[in-house]
Amino acid sequence: MNRAYQSYDYFIQSMSDFVHYLGGHLGAVAVGAITTATAAYLISRPKKFRPLVDLNNQSKEVPGLHLARMSTMCTDGELKERAYDDVGTIYQAFRRGARVSNNGECLGWREGGTGPYRWISYNDVLSKSANVGAGLLEKGLVPNHNTFVGIYSQNRVEYVVTELACYSYSMAIVPLYDTLGPDACTYIINQADMSLVVCDNVTKVNALLDRIEATPILKTIVVIETPDQELRKRAESLGIEIVSFSDLEELGKKHPKEIMPSQPDDLCTICYTSGTTGSPKGAMITHRNVIAGVSGCHLTLAPLGVGTEDIIISYLPLAHMYERINHVYTYMNGAKVGFFSGDVKKLLDDIRELRPTMFPTVPRLLNRLYDQVMGQVSSSLLKKILFTVAINRKTSELSSGILRNNSIWDQIVFKKVQMVLGGRLKFICTGSAPISDKVLAFVRCAVGCPVLEGYGQTESAAVSTLSVISHNEPGHVGPPLPCTMIKLKDVPDMGYKAEDNKGEICFKGPSVFNGYLKDPEKTAETLDEDGWLHSGDIGMWLPNGTLKIIDRKKNIFKLSQGEYIAPEKIEQIYVRSMPVAQVFVHGDSLQSFLVGIVIPDPDHLMKWAKNTLGLEGGYKQLCENEEVQKAILEDMTSIGKKAGLKSFEQVKNIHVHPELFSVENGLMTPTFKSKRNEILKYFKQQLENLYTVAAL
Repeated sequence: MNRAYQSYDYFIQSMSDFVHYLGGHLGAVAVGAITTATAAYLISRPKKFRPLVDLNNQSKEVPGLHLARMSTMCTDGELKERAYDDVGTIYQAFRRGARVSNNGECLGWREGGTGPYRWISYNDVLSKSANVGAGLLEKGLVPNHNTFVGIYSQNRVEYVVTELACYSYSMAIVPLYDTLGPDACTYIINQADMSLVVCDNVTKVNALLDRIEATPILKTIVVIETPDQELRKRAESLGIEIVSFSDLEELGKKHPKEIMPSQPDDLCTICYTSGTTGSPKGAMITHRNVIAGVSGCHLTLAPLGVGTEDIIISYLPLAHMYERINHVYTYMNGAKVGFFSGDVKKLLDDIRELRPTMFPTVPRLLNRLYDQVMGQVSSSLLKKILFTVAINRKTSELSSGILRNNSIWDQIVFKKVQMVLGGRLKFICTGSAPISDKVLAFVRCAVGCPVLEGYGQTESAAVSTLSVISHNEPGHVGPPLPCTMIKLKDVPDMGYKAEDNKGEICFKGPSVFNGYLKDPEKTAETLDEDGWLHSGDIGMWLPNGTLKIIDRKKNIFKLSQGEYIAPEKIEQIYVRSMPVAQVFVHGDSLQSFLVGIVIPDPDHLMKWAKNTLGLEGGYKQLCENEEVQKAILEDMTSIGKKAGLKSFEQVKNIHVHPELFSVENGLMTPTFKSKRNEILKYFKQQLENLYTVAAL
């Protein structure tokens, strides 16, 4: 199993190397920066993006639907389903990319993970996909959208070729990924009736063969890497046919078939979401869903002028809808996808070589970057002064609608930050979790390009809202995309009323999924009879028509005196504490107060303990130190008070644990949400002890 791809933590950790490099150079850069070479920056013109909407009025009520809202980019009360009339499927989006790029470079990779990028053209991808698709039909697959092909692979050229091969013959894909675990993979193969799975390496093939008795439906495994004789013999003994990817392509080349591309309402994927409890749920996503979501993003991002010269780096898992949307947006514009080398620890080297213009990411990475830079800046007075002045000046420009990377402050302070991301980014987009206002403002200032925050879920094709290019104010996730209507639904138990512009966020529109595969009960829990998708998140409309996420409907509980608690809201506040990396807040209906599990930040705890408490020691030793535990609790309480937490929302006791919640230890989902039930079981004894001690 390739652990380098199991979570984003490896990438986040790799940023530390860059930050230490940056910190060591900030002072030196500053001393020699104000020279003739930087004089040009003093007179450079700042850039303002022309807003597509009135920034004070970004959404409007939908005619005939009380309290539902849509983007002001929508005209005549109609949602926008397609950016281009001739693009209604992913296959058509790819064909458009081939046409507008004049058969330009499409997919890039680094041979052996080193050296320059090599590229394959759009038409070559289409040709290979047609051959692979024909090969799948020769292996007995039926060309319709109820035929599901499994893909168990890292992001790579063959992943895209396989996906497009399925769409060329009306089939759908079902991604598998390591972090789901072997039991979940078995469940998915059986529920989706998959007789064929494409794997990228021998390790994954053996993982499937280890549990082959539990998946009698599986008959064929296609291997991208060359399978050896030992693997073939093992598979044969278990009644499984092993086919190399190159042989499958050659088979299709010898037996060509007429292309039968998917239609808009055909399924393109069954995207399984792990959830926090129970078996994974297979969200049925159609081509119409994906194209609507991509088109909504495309219309919102229009001021950037993304085209055939642009490049995106693909490292976020293609098994998730977020990265799938990124890919389709890139193809539809005839741009290029460059794959990371396969090891997230080497991602910075890939970025330096590729120099992408588009960078999708997740808040945890940006939070880590911010923390590390701030730690380095505080190491010297000169760095701190320069950084503070630079941030203040660029923040002032942001408030005036100016966003650039060519000011004197970029040359003196932020150039190293920009160059580590390739030096030519048009935009960064972040999603999957909330990002703090200070981190968002920092990245916008430091990188000097639009940093957009989106919000959505797998069931709404990943994105339902997106901040607009010219709006640099933090504290929201933007207005609805032009493809989506949003309404807020009353949540009486929590005191939220739609008439007060607060309530559970519900989505409706062409990007909303069809339901969960073979699971009408869970479908009915999520999709109501009027077609509204209930998110479980609590939102608030701001006066300018943007949406702010303020709470979570799920995972709420009552304390013994009847107070409702939303633990995730409290956790998001507590992680602002410098020594804290992760927090789990727990309450019990038999108890009158909260307790918590705290995991300190390995990179900051020792420095913080020395500066704050005068204590030195190793990470684990400090985690066990009662004085450190007390100081962390006091800092969290102070931050909670400043953030407006009520007394009953503050934890009264904490247990400090030295190991991060992660996908690998089973305490987080593959999309990095806490598995609350698993954490509760894991720390059952510690939580009971916290109540006992706090009650004394």
